[in-house]
Amino acid sequence: MRLPLMHFVLATVFLHFTFAAQNSHGKTASEVYEQAAISTVVVKSVNLQTKKQITGSGVVLGNGHVVTNCHVIKNTQQLTVRTKGNEYSASLYHSDWPRDLCSLTVAGLDVPAAMVGDSKTLKVGAKVYALGTPKGLALTLSDGIVSGFRERTGGRYIQTTAAISRGSSGGGLFDESGALVGLTTFYMADGQNLNFAIPIEWVNELAQRSSPAPLPPLVALVPLETQWQKKSKELESVKNWPALLEHSNQWTQAEADNDDAWKSLGIAFYRTGQTTQSIEAWREAIRVNPEDADVWFLVATAHTRMGQSAKAIDAFQHALSIDPKDAVGWYTLGEHYERSGQRSKVRDVYKQLKTLDPVHAEQFFSKVVMP
Repeated sequence: MRLPLMHFVLATVFLHFTFAAQNSHGKTASEVYEQAAISTVVVKSVNLQTKKQITGSGVVLGNGHVVTNCHVIKNTQQLTVRTKGNEYSASLYHSDWPRDLCSLTVAGLDVPAAMVGDSKTLKVGAKVYALGTPKGLALTLSDGIVSGFRERTGGRYIQTTAAISRGSSGGGLFDESGALVGLTTFYMADGQNLNFAIPIEWVNELAQRSSPAPLPPLVALVPLETQWQKKSKELESVKNWPALLEHSNQWTQAEADNDDAWKSLGIAFYRTGQTTQSIEAWREAIRVNPEDADVWFLVATAHTRMGQSAKAIDAFQHALSIDPKDAVGWYTLGEHYERSGQRSKVRDVYKQLKTLDPVHAEQFFSKVVMP
């Protein structure tokens, strides 16, 4: 009979604390890597909307269970875990979206569990190691120190100088004995060595804070609308832009790695005439989710308002590389090509539109190509 994840993890914690007490001396970086790499996996998901593959990280807790960040598997239609050259189908087991913590059940996965530590024993200056899949590079190790603890909505985050990048999300943060003390979750793109991990203790609470039984993956992997999102939509619907700006500022401070929060803030800036700030906010949304074509279109619109044609064209090109079937996007890009004197590219856009949408193609021909 399979134990619930919470019971299994608690048992694992007890056993590993016993082991850690017997091996409390600090390990070398190589020793930490050899121990932690066995339990660190690559998590791959295919986005339901864009059909793009997103790569993140995860840590095995034994019994076919893997923990990762929920944003790694957001809106997925296909979920797999890869380790030692083998790929396994996975499905959601427990989820705690407010804390960005999810667990997966992976059939056939026979990998040793990570040794679980205690983040509460960490002190500022303690040596730590991050292990994950930054930029798709599996099992990349970086080291650093605990540089602080930050109180955020839902609990205390670990701040570290151990380097992480896109793809590191859901990977392990290990102490100098090789014990798992957190999951690397987000970083500040506009700062130096400002990286953050959620504490391992939250894993122990995951089963209690989640649905008690697994849900069908395609339903469970789409998060419920949060109060932040509901409030944002309400303010946007009544066009209360100053209130939306205040709300979105608070939202990004509470959830700095939430692309919806940054999108909302960008809209508020744009609607209040603060175009430069809107671009900065939308760039943060892109940092979190670079595969969101809509945000690239918003950036292009803002650059257009500022008369920055070259930057607008670049943003449109990024958007269309993600969503090449957007006829309106091609039409608008073609107009920018025309204004910048790039006639050969105008003709290329016309050819593209003829394939995608003959009606838009004819309109484009009469209004853009012919003049």
